[in-house]
Amino acid sequence: MITTSDLVSAIIDALAARQDKTPAALRTELEAGGRELPVDSILIAEILTDIEARYRIRIAADAEAARSTRSVWTFAETVHQAIEDSDH
Repeated sequence: MITTSDLVSAIIDALAARQDKTPAALRTELEAGGRELPVDSILIAEILTDIEARYRIRIAADAEAARSTRSVWTFAETVHQAIEDSDH
């Protein structure tokens, strides 16, 4: 079973690939912003379809999903919930 922590790593990997950075370097940058790993929501939007395809899920286009794009951790939690919902 995939964990939220696994998803955080996958999201950081996807973001790093788009920015031509190593995942470790990007994680260090994000950690400097705080525990939630705040990120520009536009960056999350750029990898959204990649994450949806990888985990065969759909993230609803609603206010809750929009709020989740403000940090890597909250986005990972949203993805995790979508995975759990799709398994039922």
